[in-house]
Amino acid sequence: MLSLLISVLASIALVATLITTQVKTGTTIFFGIAGFIAAFILVGFLVRKKVEKVQNELQGIMLGGQQRMNRKVQQFQSKPNGNIKLIQRQIEADQKVVYKQALDFTQRLEPFKKWSFLMGRQIVTLRLQFLYQLKEFDQVDEIFAAKGIFTSPMMMEPMTVAMKMARQYKNKDVAGVEKTFKRRIKWFKSDRGTLLYGLMSWIFVKEGDPEKARQLLIKAKDATGNETFTRNWELLSNDKVKSFSNAGLGEEWYGLYLENPPTPKQQRMRGNAKGRRF
Repeated sequence: MLSLLISVLASIALVATLITTQVKTGTTIFFGIAGFIAAFILVGFLVRKKVEKVQNELQGIMLGGQQRMNRKVQQFQSKPNGNIKLIQRQIEADQKVVYKQALDFTQRLEPFKKWSFLMGRQIVTLRLQFLYQLKEFDQVDEIFAAKGIFTSPMMMEPMTVAMKMARQYKNKDVAGVEKTFKRRIKWFKSDRGTLLYGLMSWIFVKEGDPEKARQLLIKAKDATGNETFTRNWELLSNDKVKSFSNAGLGEEWYGLYLENPPTPKQQRMRGNAKGRRF
Protein backbone atom coordinates (compact mmCIF):
# COMPACT_ATOMS: atom_id res chain seq x y z
CA MET A 1 0.00 0.00 0.00
CA LEU A 2 1.16 3.52 -0.83
CA SER A 3 1.01 4.78 2.75
CA LEU A 4 3.39 2.02 3.84
CA LEU A 5 5.70 2.60 0.87
CA ILE A 6 5.86 6.36 1.51
CA SER A 7 6.62 5.75 5.19
CA VAL A 8 9.44 3.34 4.34
CA LEU A 9 10.94 5.77 1.84
CA ALA A 10 10.74 8.61 4.34
CA SER A 11 12.47 6.46 6.95
CA ILE A 12 15.20 5.44 4.50
CA ALA A 13 15.81 9.03 3.50
CA LEU A 14 16.09 10.10 7.15
CA VAL A 15 18.47 7.23 8.00
CA ALA A 16 20.63 8.00 4.97
CA THR A 17 20.88 11.65 6.05
CA LEU A 18 21.85 10.68 9.59
CA ILE A 19 24.50 8.25 8.33
CA THR A 20 26.10 10.84 6.08
CA THR A 21 26.30 13.25 9.02
CA GLN A 22 27.97 10.48 11.09
CA VAL A 23 25.30 10.28 13.78
CA LYS A 24 25.68 7.36 16.21
CA THR A 25 24.15 4.03 15.15
CA GLY A 26 21.70 3.85 18.06
CA THR A 27 20.45 7.35 17.42
CA THR A 28 20.12 6.63 13.69
CA ILE A 29 18.04 3.54 14.36
CA PHE A 30 15.82 5.42 16.80
CA PHE A 31 15.12 8.29 14.42
CA GLY A 32 14.68 5.86 11.52
CA ILE A 33 11.88 4.06 13.38
CA ALA A 34 10.40 7.33 14.65
CA GLY A 35 10.46 8.76 11.13
CA PHE A 36 8.62 5.73 9.75
CA ILE A 37 5.92 5.93 12.43
CA ALA A 38 5.49 9.69 12.04
CA ALA A 39 5.21 9.47 8.25
CA PHE A 40 2.75 6.58 8.49
CA ILE A 41 0.54 8.46 10.95
CA LEU A 42 0.64 11.67 8.90
CA VAL A 43 -0.22 9.95 5.62
CA GLY A 44 -2.96 7.97 7.34
CA PHE A 45 -4.45 11.12 8.80
CA LEU A 46 -4.52 12.94 5.44
CA VAL A 47 -6.07 9.96 3.66
CA ARG A 48 -8.62 9.47 6.43
CA LYS A 49 -9.77 13.09 6.11
CA LYS A 50 -10.35 12.62 2.37
CA VAL A 51 -12.21 9.35 2.95
CA GLU A 52 -14.42 10.96 5.59
CA LYS A 53 -15.39 13.69 3.13
CA VAL A 54 -16.56 11.11 0.57
CA GLN A 55 -18.33 9.06 3.26
CA ASN A 56 -20.18 12.16 4.44
CA GLU A 57 -21.43 12.71 0.90
CA LEU A 58 -22.67 9.13 0.85
CA GLN A 59 -24.45 9.62 4.17
CA GLY A 60 -26.04 12.75 2.72
CA ILE A 61 -27.51 10.71 -0.14
CA MET A 62 -28.98 8.19 2.30
CA LEU A 63 -30.29 10.82 4.72
CA GLY A 64 -31.87 12.90 1.97
CA GLY A 65 -33.62 9.87 0.55
CA GLN A 66 -34.93 8.83 3.96
CA GLN A 67 -36.29 12.30 4.66
CA ARG A 68 -38.15 12.36 1.34
CA MET A 69 -39.73 8.99 2.06
CA ASN A 70 -40.69 10.02 5.58
CA ARG A 71 -42.50 13.08 4.20
CA LYS A 72 -44.45 10.90 1.77
CA VAL A 73 -45.51 8.55 4.58
CA GLN A 74 -46.58 11.49 6.76
CA GLN A 75 -48.60 12.99 3.91
CA PHE A 76 -50.28 9.64 3.31
CA GLN A 77 -51.13 9.19 6.98
CA SER A 78 -52.82 12.59 7.02
CA LYS A 79 -55.14 11.67 4.14
CA PRO A 80 -58.22 9.60 5.06
CA ASN A 81 -58.75 8.06 1.63
CA GLY A 82 -55.22 7.42 0.39
CA ASN A 83 -54.33 4.36 -1.66
CA ILE A 84 -52.20 2.12 0.58
CA LYS A 85 -50.86 -0.03 -2.25
CA LEU A 86 -49.91 3.05 -4.25
CA ILE A 87 -47.91 4.63 -1.43
CA GLN A 88 -46.17 1.30 -0.76
CA ARG A 89 -45.11 1.06 -4.40
CA GLN A 90 -43.90 4.66 -4.34
CA ILE A 91 -41.83 4.11 -1.18
CA GLU A 92 -40.33 0.91 -2.59
CA ALA A 93 -39.44 2.71 -5.83
CA ASP A 94 -37.87 5.60 -3.89
CA GLN A 95 -35.85 3.18 -1.76
CA LYS A 96 -34.57 1.42 -4.84
CA VAL A 97 -33.44 4.72 -6.37
CA VAL A 98 -31.59 5.76 -3.20
CA TYR A 99 -29.84 2.41 -2.76
CA LYS A 100 -28.87 2.36 -6.44
CA GLN A 101 -27.40 5.86 -6.12
CA ALA A 102 -25.49 4.83 -3.01
CA LEU A 103 -24.22 1.65 -4.68
CA ASP A 104 -22.93 3.63 -7.67
CA PHE A 105 -21.40 6.21 -5.32
CA THR A 106 -19.12 3.57 -3.74
CA GLN A 107 -17.00 3.83 -6.89
CA ARG A 108 -15.78 7.13 -5.45
CA LEU A 109 -14.03 5.16 -2.70
CA GLU A 110 -12.08 2.91 -5.09
CA PRO A 111 -9.01 5.20 -5.39
CA PHE A 112 -8.41 4.89 -1.63
CA LYS A 113 -7.87 1.12 -1.83
CA LYS A 114 -4.21 1.65 -2.68
CA TRP A 115 -3.74 3.68 0.49
CA SER A 116 -5.27 1.31 3.02
CA PHE A 117 -5.20 -2.45 3.58
CA LEU A 118 -8.78 -2.44 4.89
CA MET A 119 -10.41 -0.06 2.42
CA GLY A 120 -11.12 -2.85 -0.06
CA ARG A 121 -13.08 -4.80 2.54
CA GLN A 122 -14.91 -1.68 3.69
CA ILE A 123 -16.05 -1.00 0.12
CA VAL A 124 -17.16 -4.63 -0.31
CA THR A 125 -19.14 -4.41 2.93
CA LEU A 126 -20.90 -1.23 1.82
CA ARG A 127 -21.79 -2.74 -1.54
CA LEU A 128 -23.07 -5.86 0.17
CA GLN A 129 -25.48 -3.83 2.29
CA PHE A 130 -26.82 -1.87 -0.69
CA LEU A 131 -27.15 -4.97 -2.88
CA TYR A 132 -29.06 -6.69 -0.09
CA GLN A 133 -31.52 -3.81 0.16
CA LEU A 134 -31.90 -3.91 -3.63
CA LYS A 135 -32.67 -7.63 -3.27
CA GLU A 136 -29.83 -8.57 -5.60
CA PHE A 137 -29.39 -11.76 -3.62
CA ASP A 138 -27.30 -13.64 -6.19
CA GLN A 139 -24.62 -10.96 -5.93
CA VAL A 140 -24.99 -10.91 -2.14
CA ASP A 141 -24.38 -14.67 -1.99
CA GLU A 142 -21.28 -14.27 -4.17
CA ILE A 143 -19.84 -11.68 -1.79
CA PHE A 144 -20.49 -13.84 1.26
CA ALA A 145 -18.85 -16.80 -0.51
CA ALA A 146 -15.61 -14.84 -1.11
CA LYS A 147 -12.70 -16.07 0.99
CA GLY A 148 -9.94 -13.60 0.11
CA ILE A 149 -8.43 -11.33 2.73
CA PHE A 150 -9.25 -8.24 0.68
CA THR A 151 -12.47 -9.45 -1.01
CA SER A 152 -14.56 -10.76 1.88
CA PRO A 153 -16.92 -8.44 3.80
CA MET A 154 -16.17 -7.23 7.30
CA MET A 155 -18.42 -8.93 9.86
CA MET A 156 -18.11 -6.26 12.54
CA GLU A 157 -21.74 -5.13 12.58
CA PRO A 158 -24.77 -7.21 13.71
CA MET A 159 -26.73 -6.30 10.57
CA THR A 160 -24.05 -7.71 8.28
CA VAL A 161 -23.95 -10.96 10.26
CA ALA A 162 -27.76 -11.11 10.25
CA MET A 163 -27.77 -10.70 6.47
CA LYS A 164 -25.43 -13.66 6.14
CA MET A 165 -27.60 -15.78 8.44
CA ALA A 166 -30.74 -14.80 6.52
CA ARG A 167 -29.16 -15.79 3.21
CA GLN A 168 -27.97 -19.09 4.66
CA TYR A 169 -31.50 -19.77 5.85
CA LYS A 170 -32.99 -18.89 2.46
CA ASN A 171 -30.45 -21.22 0.85
CA LYS A 172 -31.61 -23.98 3.22
CA ASP A 173 -28.34 -24.10 5.16
CA VAL A 174 -29.71 -24.14 8.70
CA ALA A 175 -26.55 -25.79 10.05
CA GLY A 176 -24.57 -22.91 8.55
CA VAL A 177 -26.91 -20.40 10.23
CA GLU A 178 -26.27 -21.93 13.66
CA LYS A 179 -22.53 -22.02 13.04
CA THR A 180 -22.46 -18.35 12.04
CA PHE A 181 -24.61 -17.40 15.04
CA LYS A 182 -22.47 -19.25 17.58
CA ARG A 183 -19.28 -17.88 16.08
CA ARG A 184 -20.39 -14.24 15.98
CA ILE A 185 -22.81 -13.69 18.87
CA LYS A 186 -20.01 -13.70 21.44
CA TRP A 187 -18.63 -10.49 19.89
CA PHE A 188 -21.88 -8.56 20.31
CA LYS A 189 -22.52 -7.83 23.96
CA SER A 190 -25.69 -6.42 25.53
CA ASP A 191 -28.26 -5.06 23.05
CA ARG A 192 -25.86 -5.32 20.09
CA GLY A 193 -26.82 -8.98 19.85
CA THR A 194 -30.57 -8.26 19.71
CA LEU A 195 -31.04 -8.78 15.97
CA LEU A 196 -29.02 -12.00 15.94
CA TYR A 197 -30.93 -13.51 18.87
CA GLY A 198 -34.22 -12.51 17.26
CA LEU A 199 -33.28 -14.02 13.90
CA MET A 200 -31.95 -17.27 15.34
CA SER A 201 -35.02 -17.83 17.52
CA TRP A 202 -37.31 -17.04 14.56
CA ILE A 203 -35.48 -19.62 12.43
CA PHE A 204 -35.83 -22.25 15.15
CA VAL A 205 -39.58 -21.61 15.23
CA LYS A 206 -39.82 -21.77 11.43
CA GLU A 207 -37.88 -25.04 11.47
CA GLY A 208 -40.42 -26.56 13.87
CA ASP A 209 -38.26 -26.44 17.00
CA PRO A 210 -39.99 -23.95 19.35
CA GLU A 211 -38.34 -25.50 22.41
CA LYS A 212 -34.91 -24.70 21.06
CA ALA A 213 -36.13 -21.17 20.38
CA ARG A 214 -37.51 -20.91 23.91
CA GLN A 215 -34.20 -21.97 25.44
CA LEU A 216 -32.35 -19.42 23.31
CA LEU A 217 -34.80 -16.69 24.32
CA ILE A 218 -33.90 -17.27 27.97
CA LYS A 219 -30.36 -16.21 27.12
CA ALA A 220 -31.57 -13.45 24.79
CA LYS A 221 -33.81 -11.68 27.30
CA ASP A 222 -31.11 -11.84 29.98
CA ALA A 223 -28.37 -10.65 27.61
CA THR A 224 -30.27 -7.82 25.94
CA GLY A 225 -33.19 -6.91 28.21
CA ASN A 226 -35.38 -6.63 25.11
CA GLU A 227 -39.12 -6.91 25.85
CA THR A 228 -39.79 -8.66 22.53
CA PHE A 229 -37.76 -11.65 23.73
CA THR A 230 -39.59 -11.74 27.05
CA ARG A 231 -42.93 -11.72 25.26
CA ASN A 232 -41.90 -14.41 22.78
CA TRP A 233 -40.51 -16.57 25.57
CA GLU A 234 -43.82 -16.33 27.44
CA LEU A 235 -45.75 -17.19 24.26
CA LEU A 236 -43.63 -20.26 23.54
CA SER A 237 -43.79 -21.34 27.19
CA ASN A 238 -47.59 -21.32 26.86
CA ASP A 239 -47.60 -23.20 23.53
CA LYS A 240 -48.70 -20.11 21.58
CA VAL A 241 -46.21 -20.65 18.76
CA LYS A 242 -48.38 -18.96 16.13
CA SER A 243 -48.29 -15.71 18.11
CA PHE A 244 -44.48 -15.56 18.01
CA SER A 245 -43.44 -12.22 16.48
CA ASN A 246 -40.29 -10.16 16.01
CA ALA A 247 -42.26 -7.04 15.04
CA GLY A 248 -40.91 -5.34 18.17
CA LEU A 249 -37.41 -5.36 16.66
CA GLY A 250 -38.54 -2.74 14.17
CA GLU A 251 -36.99 -1.68 10.88
CA GLU A 252 -33.82 -3.74 11.28
CA TRP A 253 -35.90 -6.90 11.41
CA TYR A 254 -37.96 -6.06 8.37
CA GLY A 255 -34.78 -4.95 6.59
CA LEU A 256 -33.80 -8.63 6.33
CA TYR A 257 -36.82 -9.20 4.04
CA LEU A 258 -37.92 -12.34 5.85
CA GLU A 259 -41.29 -10.84 6.74
CA ASN A 260 -43.34 -7.96 5.39
CA PRO A 261 -43.71 -4.87 7.61
CA PRO A 262 -47.18 -3.68 8.65
CA THR A 263 -48.88 -1.23 6.30
CA PRO A 264 -48.84 2.47 7.29
CA LYS A 265 -51.92 3.58 9.19
CA GLN A 266 -54.08 6.39 7.88
CA GLN A 267 -55.54 9.13 10.02
CA ARG A 268 -59.20 8.38 10.62
CA MET A 269 -61.68 11.22 10.13
CA ARG A 270 -64.31 11.65 12.78
CA GLY A 271 -67.89 12.58 12.02
CA ASN A 272 -71.05 13.59 13.91
CA ALA A 273 -74.33 11.71 13.91
CA LYS A 274 -75.30 13.22 10.53
CA GLY A 275 -72.12 11.93 8.94
CA ARG A 276 -70.44 15.34 8.68
CA ARG A 277 -66.67 15.41 9.17
CA PHE A 278 -65.14 17.74 11.72
